[in-house]
Amino acid sequence: MSKVHTMALFNDFEEAGNALQELKDSNLAGFRMQDVTIKSPIEHPELSALLGPRPVYVQLFTLFGAVFGAITGFTLIASAQANFLLQIRGGRPVVPIPPNMVLTYELFILCGVLMTALGCFIGWKLPGNRSPLYNERVSEDKIAILVKADSAAITAINAIFTRHRSLEIMGEYD
Repeated sequence: MSKVHTMALFNDFEEAGNALQELKDSNLAGFRMQDVTIKSPIEHPELSALLGPRPVYVQLFTLFGAVFGAITGFTLIASAQANFLLQIRGGRPVVPIPPNMVLTYELFILCGVLMTALGCFIGWKLPGNRSPLYNERVSEDKIAILVKADSAAITAINAIFTRHRSLEIMGEYD
């Protein structure tokens, strides 16, 4: 079945929480709680807790970037210094560790930051297609619940929104 969007606008965040709880408790075919998004001008931890844990992968991008930067940085610096084996070093090591740590640290930070930015863009799905459902009152003081579900489940979801006194229900239907 095709997935469609519906959005309900609420004046009271307690009613929005009750609607989310009923959506979570319902066993509608074609509906998953992972496809529910809350839009609000301020943070509502109570409502976010009802949505359940969402995976966040930005930390893995940061870890990979930092490790990659440190290994690559040290390898590049050491290989550049090791190319001068034929020069007389006067008893000094071919690859001096303490001075190389400064540049290794710089590449560690640089690659970690760049991979974090890349991970944020991927996690935020930027650039991406925005949902056509938006109401400017969400920017002021209202709470919106955006649901993506099969078209067969949308009528039951809209009934739940109506039961919990939503101000407005908008939909994108095929």
